[in-house]
Parts: sequence; structure tokens; C-alpha cells
Amino acid sequence: MSRAQLALNVADLEASVAFYSKLFGVEPAKRRPGYANFAITAPPLKLVLVEGEPGQETRLDHLGVEVESTDEVTAATTRLKEAGLATFEESDTSCCYALQDKVWVTGPGKEPWEVYVVKADADQMGKSADLDGDACCSGRPEAAEATPAAGCACGG
Repeated sequence: MSRAQLALNVADLEASVAFYSKLFGVEPAKRRPGYANFAITAPPLKLVLVEGEPGQETRLDHLGVEVESTDEVTAATTRLKEAGLATFEESDTSCCYALQDKVWVTGPGKEPWEVYVVKADADQMGKSADLDGDACCSGRPEAAEATPAAGCACGG
């Protein structure tokens, strides 16, 4: 099953977790300091929350599509390239406490999109210290010209 991903930067992670738990009727699937994600089945959605600066308004971090296999990421990469879109690919990247393969594209409003697969979760691998959330912006198309953004959120 594929599902859409919405990643948000939020000022108050605890208040946001409480709100989205009530809105969707589920608790987060993963919690880390400054990070939470929800695996919502109805509607099929991966909601990622990353704590930003106190007092900031909630803002979009990025959008994505979580797929089930690396083959699906590869097929998406081929389809996007054939459609004339600039892509940035990452394989075996550590992102949001998971090992992932992904491809990034940027929409016309400069909104970053990723198509990704979670190959292994840090908890399942027993390596939560090795698979962190800090490096996940490295593949964003705009990251080629800038350093990764603090508090990046990805699909893990």
C-alpha cells in the first residue's frame, strides 16, 4: 500500500501530537526528542511532525509518497525523469531513524516531494543511535546549494 506523506514543522510538538492524535484517532507510531510520526490508515497518510522554533507558525516541511519497495522508488525515478523533471536520488540513506531509498523532485512552488521506501527502522535494527533524523534533508534538491536544514523531517 502506498500512502501520502505530509511533514510539518511545529512550534509545540506535544500540543501537535495531542491534536493530531485526537484528529485521526491514533497515537504516534514513532516518537523521538523533537520528532513524531503517525501511520494513519484512514485516510492512508504518514504524518510527520518535527519540532521547530518556539512561537513559529506551523509550516510545510515537505511532501512525499511512501511506497513498499526499492523497485517502486526506481520506477518512480524513471517515470519522473521521462516526464522531464529534475530528480535527486538517495540510496541507503539514514533519515528519521530509518534506512531509506528515495528520489526527490521539486514542485512549481518550490515544494519538495520525495518518493521513498523505509528499508529498515532503527528500532528493528537495534541501532537507533546510528540511524538518526539529522541527515534526511541532504537529498532535497535545494540542499545541493545549501546545508541541510535544522529539524528536517522525513518519512521514517
